[in-house]
Amino acid sequence: MFKKLIGFIIVVGLLAGGGYYAYEFLMGGRLLGGSMTYEKAVARLADEVDDIRPTENYVQRRANLQLGASRDLKKNLPDIGQFPLVVDPPRAGGDVVAEIFTSTEKSGEGIDGIIVEIANDFNARNHALSDGRRGKIAIRKIASGTGHDYIAARKYLPDGFSPSNHLWVRMVEAHGVKTIPVRELMVGNIAGIVMKESVAGELRAAYGDLDVPNIIDAVVQGKLVMGYTNPFASSTGLNFLVTVLATFAQGDPAAMLTPEVVSSFESFQRGVPFVALTTLQMRDSVMNEGSLDAFVMEYQTFANTPVLKSGYEFIPFGIRHDNPLYAVGDVSPDKMEVLTAFGDFADGRKYARLAAEYGFNPDIQYTPPFDAPPGEILVQAQKVWKEKKDAGRPIAAVFLCDVSGSMRGTRLSRLKTALLDGAEFISPENSIGIVVFSQRVSVILPIKQFDLNHKAAFHAAVQDMAAEGRTAMYDGIAVSLQRLAAAKERNPNVKPLLFVLTDGETNEGLNFGDMDELIRGLNVPTYTIGYEANIDELKRVSSLVEAASLNAGEGEIAYKIGALLNAQM
Repeated sequence: MFKKLIGFIIVVGLLAGGGYYAYEFLMGGRLLGGSMTYEKAVARLADEVDDIRPTENYVQRRANLQLGASRDLKKNLPDIGQFPLVVDPPRAGGDVVAEIFTSTEKSGEGIDGIIVEIANDFNARNHALSDGRRGKIAIRKIASGTGHDYIAARKYLPDGFSPSNHLWVRMVEAHGVKTIPVRELMVGNIAGIVMKESVAGELRAAYGDLDVPNIIDAVVQGKLVMGYTNPFASSTGLNFLVTVLATFAQGDPAAMLTPEVVSSFESFQRGVPFVALTTLQMRDSVMNEGSLDAFVMEYQTFANTPVLKSGYEFIPFGIRHDNPLYAVGDVSPDKMEVLTAFGDFADGRKYARLAAEYGFNPDIQYTPPFDAPPGEILVQAQKVWKEKKDAGRPIAAVFLCDVSGSMRGTRLSRLKTALLDGAEFISPENSIGIVVFSQRVSVILPIKQFDLNHKAAFHAAVQDMAAEGRTAMYDGIAVSLQRLAAAKERNPNVKPLLFVLTDGETNEGLNFGDMDELIRGLNVPTYTIGYEANIDELKRVSSLVEAASLNAGEGEIAYKIGALLNAQM
């Protein structure tokens, strides 16, 4: 039986080209998705759906739309409290506390917590400021891209910002936020392409040198299957996007967005099966013998991942990830003094040794082939990626929504809001449908192009959702996949996507054991976002085919859905 799923889960299934035949030109004819072929999976799916007997209750009305609604993900940012202060010193008397947004690879625990250790040591010293008061540091653990969003939107301004690399600082400046350099390097790091040694050997035999331009050419020529991470959220992903554009522009920032470069980038994207949400998703794809030959990762993570110690090669690319520290906005003189003192303190020999022990400051001779471009170019580069990432292939997507009894009240209300806000990130060139499930499955919106008329029907269908009954999630998945397979048959060029939104436990119909082999045969990565969820169970679902498992609470669900749709649609 399928184990209990607790809380609010979003499952995003990506058919990444629709199975064997859609990927044959990329994968050199290799069979993906386990032992079941795509054709057998489709045939078995038909049998399952015949037993489920779904209904069609297409929405008849059209909702009134607000034209020109914002497509800015930053408007859905959750309360900053969703991201904890991992160093929060006690405040006594006139203590001056400066808060720093700090990227996750240095604000966690153990080898991923070097800045936490430095800040705690600094605070223990009770550093005296020039006026006699004590200076303290607070560290907020937050991913570089998310930290950038808060600062750029001015929803929350920390006193300092220490992202993984300088690209995010440039982008903050492009949004008109003042920054002041405190220290250009807190701990050194390098971004790289992690490649199977066997594949690296083949490419060296073909190209001679295994440098980034040759790797990019190998992807374009179909000789290498690699993935990278979402450049709206991932420092390494953003760096890789910029590296590809800069390579095509021959290092000239002014040429990075020209039609010729954008066209070359679109050709490159045809050789990229999918862009992952997280680095861990990329890593697991390679290690689990998935479709990928290579993926992107920071050296510090690479050095601390035991399974990558043999059989894999690290090839540096892009600008360095030197974890700078910048003051943000109009920082008061006393807080600027605290930030400066902290930067100087972190430069001590003790922390240089600790950084090396934790995998930072690698002993690799590497000089970036280009400088960090201006922030305005970086902002536009993200927009180019969103427009061109699917290389001209339209998307057919189904939103599978749980309307069982446990969704009543706040959960369903928040889900509706998140879907309606998220719809603003869906391109009108894509096609969208909606399936709902409780103990029965019903198709309430057919898969059609997301023009204004269909968007109005989408809004109406979401608004009219009501919750009751038990939970047959896998019945809904089976029906949705069949609809997507039919869309793929009508237009072999489409890229099918499945978004499953559910809470509660699967207590009706098909279960995990009935569907796992079928999902593998269809080559469906299943991304999960859980609210108060059994994360081990979600990882089990996500691990079937190259996917990631994430957590989300009700307060951040709109942001999480928006981020997924912004990346995928």
